[in-house]
Amino acid sequence: MHNPDHLAATADATGTGVSDGVTTGVSAGEVLSPYLQARAGDFLRALRLHTEAGADTTGSEEAARALRAAARRIGGTLHTFRPLLDASWADQLRTELAWLSGTLALEHACTARLVRLVDALSRLSSGGHGNGSHGSGGHCNGGHGNGGHGPGGPVPAARGAESSGLTVGAARAGALLERQLTLGRTRAHSAALQALGSSRFHAVADAVALLASEVPLGPAGAAQAVEVLDAPAAVVERRLLDAVGGLPLARAAHPYNADALALAAGETQDAPWHQARLLLRLHRYACEVLQGDAPPDPVLDEAGRALNRHRDASEAAAAAAGAARTPRIAPATAYALGVLHADQRHEVEAARFAFQRAWQHATAPVP
Repeated sequence: MHNPDHLAATADATGTGVSDGVTTGVSAGEVLSPYLQARAGDFLRALRLHTEAGADTTGSEEAARALRAAARRIGGTLHTFRPLLDASWADQLRTELAWLSGTLALEHACTARLVRLVDALSRLSSGGHGNGSHGSGGHCNGGHGNGGHGPGGPVPAARGAESSGLTVGAARAGALLERQLTLGRTRAHSAALQALGSSRFHAVADAVALLASEVPLGPAGAAQAVEVLDAPAAVVERRLLDAVGGLPLARAAHPYNADALALAAGETQDAPWHQARLLLRLHRYACEVLQGDAPPDPVLDEAGRALNRHRDASEAAAAAAGAARTPRIAPATAYALGVLHADQRHEVEAARFAFQRAWQHATAPVP
């Protein structure tokens, strides 16, 4: 997709228009190889920075983030354009990069989840029940700004009682979450260090270093780019269109659906949204290959950010629910975790609403 209106097309999936970003007369390999080599260079630079960072936590985290980003882009490109590459090589390297990226991501995810939940607890216990601070357009625990208890809102005494009960349990809930997520972060950190010191990782680094100098192409890589690059990218685009087509976007158009049953059911319906997020990422990487130095589509970036927020809120809600299942916790602690869980599920709804709005812009026909 090179123009926002292309996503609106429901006809043949081969109309990505690679000629918009690729010079006629070059081979597919001459387009694909420089992109993969550049991303391999990103990977190797990030690895060097990670090694040099040593005890510098901030530098190490930034390098790990860059390392993951490069690994995702290489792996995504190998996945999408596999028909043009040496298939066995592409499959093996993609598998190893997915392992590395996933292993390195765990520590960051635990840290971000803990910060998110502790901040939310602080906001909620200080009386910010209806002050959306994460989701696009805010979030409420009910209808549009009425505090979550239907037209007219709750009586002040009831709200005061709720706030008092939440304040009592919030500190213990925060301490419980910190213990659980810090343990998870410590284990993830150990796993990352072990991975980075393993022979498996060194083999991955060697493979990426070789990729920086030579890309193993298949027979189709020698064909004209305008003839063969479109089709693999169009397959990913069609999968994305189908995945988003299966999402309940009509329901997502109502951002503050706070019906308790809807929230409970929503937790079992996150997987299709997560799949759409992964496919959108693959599609964006394919666009980077095809469009060269053209700036990324800001609408797709917005949609991607909304789905990232959806993932973060969904996983945070699951962590709150998991903590609430801890045996023998005090009722006030369980209550605070329940409020926190509901808050994060509202963040999920807000993120779905933000995605729905971005997707509308992405699929709007160009006049």
